[in-house]
Amino acid sequence: MIIRRYILFAILILTGTVLMAQPRLDKPEIFLGAHGGVKASTMLFSPSVKQLDILHSPLTPNGGLVFRYAEHKVCALQVECNYMQNGWAEVYGTEASNQTIYTRKLHYIQVPFLMHLGFGRKGFRGFFNLGPQIGFCVADQSYWSNTNALQQNQLQHQPIDNKFDWGAAAGLGCYYKSQKAGVFQLEARFHFSLGGAFDVGQLEHFKMANPMGISLNLGYLWEFKKNK
Repeated sequence: MIIRRYILFAILILTGTVLMAQPRLDKPEIFLGAHGGVKASTMLFSPSVKQLDILHSPLTPNGGLVFRYAEHKVCALQVECNYMQNGWAEVYGTEASNQTIYTRKLHYIQVPFLMHLGFGRKGFRGFFNLGPQIGFCVADQSYWSNTNALQQNQLQHQPIDNKFDWGAAAGLGCYYKSQKAGVFQLEARFHFSLGGAFDVGQLEHFKMANPMGISLNLGYLWEFKKNK
């Protein structure tokens, strides 16, 4: 828990330091828009649980609203309100024809607070997003691919202990800023939960149960106040 707090504290300090070091714009830039795409997710369990790796896990939809405020030429503050799914898929059975898959989907409303760092040309630019995020689980679904198979009853099949989630996100992407049509962007983002879905540190629970995922989103933002 102490290490997790240090990671979050370091992200906050880095964000503040970079923002303070950049030259200011003559007038602030304000953007509001939306983004959406797909996400692949898994759960880091300790002791480990046999499951599909993140590259073979089912893709789930995600998306939300984006607010970006910039007073500096390179850095901006970006806050989002997103719908996001975490989860995992366990595999039971050795032969492909007889395998049964247990799928768990945890639906979250998530709010990231990100440092947005842009680089490149004025029209077409790359960017890097980094910062903490918080979320709350609003729905919990689970199902078996084969209802006739002998269904296991494991600890990870029980309701989660912690609906509140906190962690960190890092994204890399690019955007094109049109003078009249707004901002079109593409971003790949890595999500990691520093708070576990299940209680940890007890004999009857896991030592670690942390959601992790990778998302790919398309976005559109409109600039409300432009520099003259």
